[in-house]
Amino acid sequence: MPKTTPVTFASPTKPAGWTWEATNQEVAARYGLPIEQVVRFDQNTAPAPPGAVRELLVGGEFEVALSEYPPSDYGRLIAAAAARYGVAHEDLLVGAGADEVLDLVAKTFIPHGGAAVVPIPTYPMYGILTDQRGARVIRVPRLGLADGYALDTEAVRSGVRSVEGGANVVWLCNPNNPTGTFEPAGRIEALLAALRTDAAADGRLAPIVLLDEAYIEFAGDSHHVLRAAYPRLIVARTMSKAYAIAGLRVGFAIATPELIGEISTYRPPGSVSIVSVEVAAALLPDDDLVRSRVADVIAERARFAAGLTGAGWTVQPSATNFLLVSFDSPETADTVAESLLQRGLIPRTFPSGHPLDHCIRLTVRSRAQDDRLIQAAREIAA
Repeated sequence: MPKTTPVTFASPTKPAGWTWEATNQEVAARYGLPIEQVVRFDQNTAPAPPGAVRELLVGGEFEVALSEYPPSDYGRLIAAAAARYGVAHEDLLVGAGADEVLDLVAKTFIPHGGAAVVPIPTYPMYGILTDQRGARVIRVPRLGLADGYALDTEAVRSGVRSVEGGANVVWLCNPNNPTGTFEPAGRIEALLAALRTDAAADGRLAPIVLLDEAYIEFAGDSHHVLRAAYPRLIVARTMSKAYAIAGLRVGFAIATPELIGEISTYRPPGSVSIVSVEVAAALLPDDDLVRSRVADVIAERARFAAGLTGAGWTVQPSATNFLLVSFDSPETADTVAESLLQRGLIPRTFPSGHPLDHCIRLTVRSRAQDDRLIQAAREIAA
């Protein structure tokens, strides 16, 4: 299977779009494998949903009227999320996963002909959504591997000021996907303070800062409290990773009521299903659920990383539910990826010219599934 990119341009006149990875069925057919042998190490999802979800959906412990739309205010879900995150009800907006939140932020705050800053490497959707708005993507480099791929504060500031009137949005991800790294203490606070100072000096409005915290449960405390000092901060949260309900598509925006009001203008009706609302609202109050699942992932992440290191692979530090593995060249990474695919193990790869094109990214999955990949690493190195 050739290396693919998650970003594609259908034609010179159309904006960038997302290219979906090969399905399990396609991989099985291409390599002549039984479908049950195919394991996805590329999507950063959990190996299985919490038992509580299975009980709710299979055990029939709650009833939902599938013939009806969900309540327009998502009231019960908002109440549960507000209690979990320690914010007011009016500081929250529900989305169909964090991806819909990102899309709504782009529609609300990036005008046609505008601009947004994207520190790279990071999640490709930030650039895609900016491009789809007919806006300029200002890509600025992060610091290198030796500095944990941390944000380059000065590069971001320069990127914002590189367009007349300043960039409209700054896209941030912490912990960052796909590097798996968590920003050093105080780095985001310092950046927000600098952006606020620059805007005041230039006599313009500070940019919207979208901080994507999809993996925050694996790393530390949320930065949503910083919106008190930087009111133009929007934090995106999701239940896809730590809560393991990616298929139900539940996410949130946390921001000031003023920004939530602006974003709500673009929110489609009923994009989060009534089943998703009920399950998510039932899971959020469970104090032990995420704590135990995150602890299990972190323990397995350490074991998985040690196994791959023992096989001779170079595994980078991670504050997420995935590992970034680097090789000596893009060609070696390609060879390894192809060897894994032949075994039904699907890694995340990076296109030629990408800052991480010499790497693959691997989701932490179950012990048995991870052992298959460790054994493959040993065989490939032999």
